[in-house]
Amino acid sequence: MSHNTEMNRRQLLLAGAAAASGLLLPAWTHAADDYPSRPINFICPWPAGGTADVSMRAICQVASGVLKQPIAVDNRAGAAGMIGAAAIAKARPDGYTIGQIPISVTRFSQIGSLQADPRKDFTYIARTSGQTFGIAVLPNSKFKTLKDMVAYAKANPGQVSYAHAGVGGATHVGMEEFCMAAGIQLNAIAYKGGAAALNDVLGGQVDMLADSSSWAPHVESGKLRLLATWGEERTPRFKDTPTLKDLGYHVVVDAPNGIGAPAGLPPAIEKKLRDAFRFAVNSDEFKAVAAKIDAPVMYLDGPDYKKYVNEVYARETVLIQRLHLKELLEKG
Repeated sequence: MSHNTEMNRRQLLLAGAAAASGLLLPAWTHAADDYPSRPINFICPWPAGGTADVSMRAICQVASGVLKQPIAVDNRAGAAGMIGAAAIAKARPDGYTIGQIPISVTRFSQIGSLQADPRKDFTYIARTSGQTFGIAVLPNSKFKTLKDMVAYAKANPGQVSYAHAGVGGATHVGMEEFCMAAGIQLNAIAYKGGAAALNDVLGGQVDMLADSSSWAPHVESGKLRLLATWGEERTPRFKDTPTLKDLGYHVVVDAPNGIGAPAGLPPAIEKKLRDAFRFAVNSDEFKAVAAKIDAPVMYLDGPDYKKYVNEVYARETVLIQRLHLKELLEKG
């Protein structure tokens, strides 16, 4: 056998081995260069028409222009956002199923409402924007200020009621953190969502509403009075309303949302998605929509977002124990 023939034989054997090993890899790992070659499914874990849905549709519209493929928003609401989050975690990691990941995955995974570990079961693409939470009352309420409410609650433990969007959610946990900081005990009334909570406060069945900015149009129209917001800084739209921090309570709740995919996403696909959503979050189109729904832009790139999730997970471990959240959920 000639030297050239032997070299050709070895090259063919090496090529065959490489091809065979390639067959062992999932098909989508070879498709990164062509990604995306078809529409992308985006799971939104909230109902259509809500603030989260509106913001995600706006960001997906901009990102689809970057990726040159449609991004179809698929609303899978329920279980305080955990039905959609679980669907993202279980999807094939090929870049064609992505979605919004509420930061509450850090809490619900630890109390058993989400069968996924946010520290290892997601690929994080971008943190996008937060929410503006607040405490609102009817205009004829005896509580003209938050200070009035705290003084009354201290004198009458458990008699002041507030409506929230579900046990263990941001509105419930945030309000209970505030109660601990203020040294008061309130009567928490749980609802299946913010809309139902808002309706009962407007109807006078509950003293106060603790919610994200569902109260905003009603405050502007004079149907509700805003006592405080929960952010790091005052919201521009309601700049005369103090934050809990302004009033001396070191409680900040902004519950930022983010975008992610299942764990195991090929690095090249992950990079394309991170680049597209970085552009989208920082676009004028998204910022305009975020401002309308009082959603402060809080962008973090994927790796920094993952670090943030891990930090929140550790804080939630302490909070769950302190608030006895598992016991509250068991009681319903």
